[in-house]
Amino acid sequence: MKVIVLCSGGMDSVAVLYAAKKEHSVQRVLSFHYGSKHNDREIPFAAYHSNLLGLKHEIINLGFMDTLFTSSLLQSGAEIPDGHYEETNMKQTVVPFRNGIMLAIATGIAESTKSEGVVVAAHSGDHAIYPDCRELFMQGFAEAMKTGTYAAIQLLRPFISMDKAAVATTGNKLGVDFSKTWSCYKGGDIHCGTCGTCVERREAFIVAGLPDETLYAKTPPLPAPPHP
Repeated sequence: MKVIVLCSGGMDSVAVLYAAKKEHSVQRVLSFHYGSKHNDREIPFAAYHSNLLGLKHEIINLGFMDTLFTSSLLQSGAEIPDGHYEETNMKQTVVPFRNGIMLAIATGIAESTKSEGVVVAAHSGDHAIYPDCRELFMQGFAEAMKTGTYAAIQLLRPFISMDKAAVATTGNKLGVDFSKTWSCYKGGDIHCGTCGTCVERREAFIVAGLPDETLYAKTPPLPAPPHP
């Protein structure tokens, strides 16, 4: 199948890029620069892996989101909170309808390039703090993509039954160099080790039993997940 792959440069999206390259004919790799604190740290890794795989990489500028949207993830927002990635304070990092906007653009590009599907790295650990990661949203958007295009563009989520540790395991088997991926929302020179995405990254390697070559500023004991 001819596909478009969304790749931010993070662990999950780089792993899904390698998986898509193995299973499909990848027409374009898309990264979105929407003004997040870590865009400039992660997108170069998306470009690196695209180049390594011989794939065409495009950066789409969505700078209006930083200007018009409210989120601590954005340059215009407050500081990124520390803690477990399931804590309710991580709602501060939600960029309203980000996935909907990106999927809409990717769908248009997919049809324009005569592709049949859009591949995203959604996995089972994408929790309810992010409304546009929820299953009901993804199912609804998949139907909109299919019915709103002549080509009946499909939304492909090959990792949806995996948790992040399983994604790490899969990527490792595909030959992904995870040291050349970025997770930290703070976007500093190195991973902070304490924000929600760093905690999730550290946890994934531990659970998967894989070496973590990431350089962290701090590696305190991992926080426990919040009680239900």
